[in-house]
Amino acid sequence: MTARKRLRALFFRGVGLAPGNQLRLLQSGAEFFPALIAAIDTACAEVHLETYIFSSDLTAGTVRDALMRAAQRGVRVRLLIDGVGSRELPAAWLAALETAGVSVRVYRPLVNGWRANPKSLRRLHRKLAVIDARIAFIGGMNLIDDYEPVRFAAPRLDYSVEVQGPLIVQIHRSARHLWRLVALTQLQPDDERKPPPLEPSWPTDGRMRAAFVVRDNFVHRRDIERSYLAALALAHESILIANAYFLPGNRFRKLLKKAAARGVRVQLLMQGHTDHRFYQAASRALYNNLLMAGVAIYEYQASELHAKAAVVDGHWATVGSSNIDPFSLLLAREANIVVDDADFARDLRQRLQQAIARSAPLDPADWRRRSLPQRMLSRLAYGIVRMLLGVTGLGRRV
Repeated sequence: MTARKRLRALFFRGVGLAPGNQLRLLQSGAEFFPALIAAIDTACAEVHLETYIFSSDLTAGTVRDALMRAAQRGVRVRLLIDGVGSRELPAAWLAALETAGVSVRVYRPLVNGWRANPKSLRRLHRKLAVIDARIAFIGGMNLIDDYEPVRFAAPRLDYSVEVQGPLIVQIHRSARHLWRLVALTQLQPDDERKPPPLEPSWPTDGRMRAAFVVRDNFVHRRDIERSYLAALALAHESILIANAYFLPGNRFRKLLKKAAARGVRVQLLMQGHTDHRFYQAASRALYNNLLMAGVAIYEYQASELHAKAAVVDGHWATVGSSNIDPFSLLLAREANIVVDDADFARDLRQRLQQAIARSAPLDPADWRRRSLPQRMLSRLAYGIVRMLLGVTGLGRRV
């Protein structure tokens, strides 16, 4: 085995890469929603769709209508939404979906309102669709318009991956398994017995190696985190991470700083505009230490950054739903695609570099000179987040 092959084996340690896939990177809603709707409109037998947020805007309405059209022509359509993220979905929309024949289930529905306890924090954060067991979409995009709820001049920055190939087997199996699990926990009837489940199929000319990596509360509790850690530990040229909610644990931060110390170019693309100012303040408590270690940090200014993506050394790449924070890495159900392909990594890197060009670089000296109230707010926010983790029993692990 060559040194390069040994390095790749270490990079993807614990991740089952499947060869022969066709992958297409989709950026923001302008690329994602037409591809998703086209796939649903060609469905012949089955549609599985999972999302954290199902909004009630016009863009989400086009997906709702596609699901209803599919159900009305006899396709078995299953929609799994999160009880917190989709809690504002109108009852009229749910009724219309169910009347059309769409099976709708709610992951951990709210009973007595939103409460920040350990159980209520375990959310369905995956954004996944698989159609006819032949094409799938994995990424970070919710079913919400790119310009809602805050209108920027540019669309929300996010990514998804269209998947065809052997990886479909795992994605399809995972979607079916979670659907049955929710039915079991909610004492709902299981409809798996009729009609018989589909046999996955795919084109034969795919050439990309990729893995479907999930985070759950059972046997895959740390898989996404370990994929990141292995890539950071072995990086020798470059690390580029774009992440909406960035609050990594101590080990993750140490690996970033060690990589910078050995000459790796480390770039972090973070939110400049945020829908959670308190959480952003907590993240900024970590910036000074990283900047002093030689890590470059940029805050995206063109619009809201919602991406969860990374490229390492020009061939390792990941896109998915998982933020680099304790809630994604230790609590929520997440799904990422990990890719070993130079062309895919190059495409993602070019798009992220274009985003960096529309971002504000943080100067280490200027960051140290932030006002005392700003520094105190960040420390307070970080301390409160740590306290919340302590309440959930996860504080010792980050």
